[in-house]
Amino acid sequence: MDHLSASIHSVKTKASASEGVAGEMGQLPRWDLSVLYPSMDDDSVNRDLERAQNEAEAFEAAYKGKLAEIAKDSGASLAKVIREYEALEDLMGRIASFAGLCYTENTTDPKRQKFYGDVQEKLTASSVHLLFFTLELNRIEDVVLDTAAENPELAHFKPWLDDIRKERPHQLDDKIEQLFHEKHVSGAAAWNRLFDETISASRYEVDGQELSIEPTLNLLQDHDPAKRKAAAQALSKTFAKNLSVFTLITNTLAKDKETFDRWHNFEDVADSRHLANRVEREVVDALVAAVREAYPRLSHRYYAMKARWLGTEQMNFWDRNAPLPQADTRTIPWDEARQTVLTAYGKFSPELADIAKRFFDNNWIDAPAVPGKAPGAFAHPTVPSAHPYVLLNYQGKIRDVMTLAHELGHGVHQVLAGPNGALMAPTPLTLAETASVFGEMLTFRDLLAGAETAEKKRIMIAAKVEDMINTVVRQIAFYTFERQVHEERRQGELTQERLAEIWMDVQKESLGPAINTEGGYENFWTYIPHFIHSPFYVYAYAFGDCLVNSLYAVYEEAETGFQEKYFELLKAGGTKHHSELLAPFGLDASDPGFWQKGLSVIERLIDELEEMDRASA
Repeated sequence: MDHLSASIHSVKTKASASEGVAGEMGQLPRWDLSVLYPSMDDDSVNRDLERAQNEAEAFEAAYKGKLAEIAKDSGASLAKVIREYEALEDLMGRIASFAGLCYTENTTDPKRQKFYGDVQEKLTASSVHLLFFTLELNRIEDVVLDTAAENPELAHFKPWLDDIRKERPHQLDDKIEQLFHEKHVSGAAAWNRLFDETISASRYEVDGQELSIEPTLNLLQDHDPAKRKAAAQALSKTFAKNLSVFTLITNTLAKDKETFDRWHNFEDVADSRHLANRVEREVVDALVAAVREAYPRLSHRYYAMKARWLGTEQMNFWDRNAPLPQADTRTIPWDEARQTVLTAYGKFSPELADIAKRFFDNNWIDAPAVPGKAPGAFAHPTVPSAHPYVLLNYQGKIRDVMTLAHELGHGVHQVLAGPNGALMAPTPLTLAETASVFGEMLTFRDLLAGAETAEKKRIMIAAKVEDMINTVVRQIAFYTFERQVHEERRQGELTQERLAEIWMDVQKESLGPAINTEGGYENFWTYIPHFIHSPFYVYAYAFGDCLVNSLYAVYEEAETGFQEKYFELLKAGGTKHHSELLAPFGLDASDPGFWQKGLSVIERLIDELEEMDRASA
């Protein structure tokens, strides 16, 4: 396991946790990582790195080549070994989380760069000694393992054992797996790091001011059309300067993945992601087909309507997320955002709000947009012996409030799944988006219920439709782009012109004729981090949004008991397949009609907007 790529995003030392960033948004919190380690320089980091190395070597010496005999001896004996392995995973995951988060909080800081790189290499060296474990477990005969799992202590780990069993057709000889593992640091992980550092160090000139990427992207939501255009042109200009670097990174990572997939007997370019998500290819294909077929009814129809609202037949691409003319564009203070989300969560479940409140009370959130910080937002679970952290780049827009609701949903999910332990707490990506999107929906519905006028209601519904299009349509377009890039890369390198051509084709298909994509949009494929860090991750967003649309419909119709079943879903973590978790709600993702049910929620909101238009005409 690559602990550092698992830790993906950003960390803060204790000294800065209380500093905050003040301004019109109020005091924005910085997080406190001292529950992990006091600082990068603290001796405890090196002591734990040394401990991880020693314990991993001892684990290998004690158990390599002996697991089948241990399993035959007793299930309790094998369970004891798995618990030792889990403890090592927790220890190494803690170090990895700290290093990964420290690095991505400021990827331009040489000290953090070195710390991240050194820790990554040391953890890779340690984890080499653990590689044998799951490979050897999968060589134990089914009858032996099944018999051993009749013991209650080993039965606890049965979901994890069943999960790793699914990897069996794709595992190779130990030495070959070791080579792939060790080469990762100087292979994919190095290219990931180059991407992060290039993006974080890049600057975008808008009206004579040099901005980092987050404030520049934020201007695409400004009420002033001139600012939106200037931001789009600045983004395109800087992306173009780095085009050769991004093209090389994309080609190299796609080839690296193709090599891994070929050696591990994965047929389709996305099969390894489907396996990691514990979802069948047919289910994802059905989702993608349903969304692409719905483009004209969703994005094409909505953007044509929005263009009319903005007084034109066709919007420029930089106006896609522009606020409506009557929209409230005031800066939303942090305290108001906090109260908005906690109130919405609390109306659904006081327990949900109480868990979310811990993130604010205990400095588990890093909110300000500062130079060098990782762009976007995320919730990182760290390890069960600690707690999750949330990173935002909060800039006071209503979308930032919804992002807070989204990431806190992830955080609550991670808290609830934590008791499953380091091996079974992680949730497949397809279900990992459930709590986050549900949290957004709760917040939206609560705000909508409080809208004082029909006009405010229209603006709020329009904003929600845009968010859903960004989550469903845009992410499936991303997935389509990725598929084509990875499939064509099997035949040879793609030029930057070909990458732009694929990007523009899928964007035009998904956005429709009401969006003018000319004028620099051809370079916007370069900044999407999911393409680099987690190939084919993106369909999980659409999966989660459609799933939550169906789930919320069940909630609205349910008389009692929904909250309890919802919490059971979140608490399951990675212990159950999506079919088991959705069954209590009467939902089945393998049903071809399932996706239509979720997409129809978006359609109905667009219908409602059209009806409002007719009523006001």
